[in-house]
Amino acid sequence: MAKKQKFPHLVGSKWTATQKTWGWRHFQVLNRKNEGKWVFAEMVASCDPNVRFWVNAKQLKDPNLWEAGWKTLQEMNQPREPEDYWVY
Repeated sequence: MAKKQKFPHLVGSKWTATQKTWGWRHFQVLNRKNEGKWVFAEMVASCDPNVRFWVNAKQLKDPNLWEAGWKTLQEMNQPREPEDYWVY
């Protein structure tokens, strides 16, 4: 039986940073890289394709750093319920 891939839907997923990152909040995963037990996501800013960086994909699970999808500031400032946290 094949080993289950971690983060199977990572490429193409959209994310909102809770704090401005390189001047932007909205990012999309452009690429993924497996390095041993680690999975990395190449993030690209939705408004500036020149802004790119790699992040450990586990960090995307941290609601203090990232929210799944592209959120408005108003949506981000609403209190969240535990079931609102998005988990791979």
